[in-house]
Parts: sequence; structure tokens; C-alpha cells
Amino acid sequence: MKEAIDVAVLGATGTVGQKFIRLLEGHPMFRVAELVASERSAGRTYAEAVAWKQETPIPASAAGLTVAPLDAALTSPVLFSGLDSTVAGEAEQRYADLGHTVISNASSHRMGERVPLVIPEINPDHFALVNQQPGPGAIITNSNCSSMFLAMALAPLHRAFGVSMVQVTTMQAISGAGYPGVASLDILGNIVPFIANEEEKLEEEVVKILGTLDGDHIVPAGFAVSAQCNRVPVYDGHTETVSFKLEREASLEQVREVLAGFRGLPQERGLPSAPPRPLVVFDEPDRPQPARDVWHAGGMATLIGRIRPCPVLDYKMVILGHNTVRGAAGAAILNAEAFVSLGYKPRR
Repeated sequence: MKEAIDVAVLGATGTVGQKFIRLLEGHPMFRVAELVASERSAGRTYAEAVAWKQETPIPASAAGLTVAPLDAALTSPVLFSGLDSTVAGEAEQRYADLGHTVISNASSHRMGERVPLVIPEINPDHFALVNQQPGPGAIITNSNCSSMFLAMALAPLHRAFGVSMVQVTTMQAISGAGYPGVASLDILGNIVPFIANEEEKLEEEVVKILGTLDGDHIVPAGFAVSAQCNRVPVYDGHTETVSFKLEREASLEQVREVLAGFRGLPQERGLPSAPPRPLVVFDEPDRPQPARDVWHAGGMATLIGRIRPCPVLDYKMVILGHNTVRGAAGAAILNAEAFVSLGYKPRR
């Protein structure tokens, strides 16, 4: 077995940073060697600095590490970024300029022309964009959490039949807002029909992910996505109701078979974080449900149900995914696994 690659977690005390540390415990390819957070946490041990909110105890391997400030010089070749987008853009670029490979969960660089926005089951060829980035390091991004699940469900359909139109309404969990989430008086017994920038992310990111690599840039997929995003009183799990139109005729049975049979590079290569089935199709009329299904395959699978004809477009379905696992930290870790497995070398 190859020696584990040292990694650092940027934004280690935040919600996504904590999820990185939890998911990286005992990882066969990566070892958490450095932790970075704000100035108020710097100089303290991680156990002292973090208000740990995960379902399992702080990993002993991380608890005693001293937290470094955001401007610290790091030695780890790979950096997992859970930074808030308000600070991520500048910090991630600076670390890439210093020679690190930054695997980012932030939105700051996702739509950059030379930045790969990758879901390894769908578009691992887009990693090649790192060769177009100037400087000694690289930035690789994963998508917005809601974009993740929509793109995962649409990818096999687009390949098999062509997608020409999509309408999606999201019901997004409060954990997607970070800790402490949404004020109780705003969310309990309520639905908030606005999440800043979410609809734009869905509409832009999905067509980039499903687009085609053309030399030094991505040609977006040639269909439109119309998105409406809502915050709902669910702890974990983003649910999406989707209607879509296909370019070529397909039966309901064919649509179901294409979704259920989908596999990609992570499954073919047996990557550590890969779910055995990236898409799990339910036949029950009332599934998937966040309370019952969101932890399927450790939170790394996208769950699909209620596939049926649509009287306006061709078909409609319900999609569910774990927003802080496959929609955030787990996605970035799987990206790093795929990047290394394809022979790319962290540049530092």
C-alpha cells in the first residue's frame, strides 16, 4: 500500500471542516497533518478551538493538532477547503500559487474557465483543466450541494437520451446553512422560499458539469435549468422535485433502467469513498425521505424515487442527497481520490 498523502483542512472548525475531519479519519489515501482556521482559533489545539457538532467524537488524530492561521505556510501537498466563500477565493488562490493542490467546497472558483467542477462519476476528464492553470499549484472544485444531486440524476439520462429542459424545486435542509443554521422563529413550522445565490448556482453549475471538455475550456450542456430553492425544517438532506424533457423518446422503464444501472469511475476503481451504487432508485410511492434514507451508503449515494410521466414535460421524479456529505466534504474527498487514482500528482 502506498504511503498516505499529508493533507490540510482549511476552515477546520466550521461545519464543512468538521465533516472533512470526521470523514478523513482512518482514510487509506490521506492523512490529516495540518489544520487551519481563523485567528481566534490559531495557536490552540483543535479540541480546544472547535465547537464539535458531529455525530461521533473528535478523532484523536486531529484533537491534539495545533490550529494554524489562514496565512500560515503549510507543507501538505493537498488542501481540503471548507472555507466560507467570503474568504475562500483569495486564500485558495494564494495556496495554489504556492504550489498546493486545493480541493475546494466553496463557490468562489467553480465557474472559473480553467477550474474543473467535477463529479467523478460524470466528468473526470474535466480534471485536465488543471494543466491549463498558471503557476505551480491547482484548484479543483466540487459543486453546490443541490447541483450535485441534480447533476448526478441527469447525467445518465443526458448520455442515453439527451436532456433538453429541466425544472427543479428544492427543499433544502437547515444544516446547509452552516452552524447555527436558521433562527428557530424563521424555520420552525415554516418554509423560507429564498436561499441567496442558490438558484443561480443550480442553473449554471449543472450545465458546466454535464458540458464537454474542449481543449482549455468547457462547452456547457445545451439545455436550460429553471430552479426554485426553499429552506425547510429538515436537519440533513436536500430533497428536489424535478421535471425534465428528453431529446429522444424513452419509455418509463428505460428511464428507470438507465438511472438504476449508472456507474462511473469511482465504482469501477473501487475508490474508498465511492458508494457501490451512485444512484439508488426506490419503487415505493413515498420514498425517498430524509429521515429514513439520507444516510444510505454513508451519505454518499443520490436517492431517486417517484419516477413517473409529467403532463408538461416528459417525466418527473424526486431526488434526495446528504447535503454535508455527498453534497460537500464527501464530494471533495472523492474528487481527491479520483484525481490521484488517475495519475495526477499533487504539485507541491
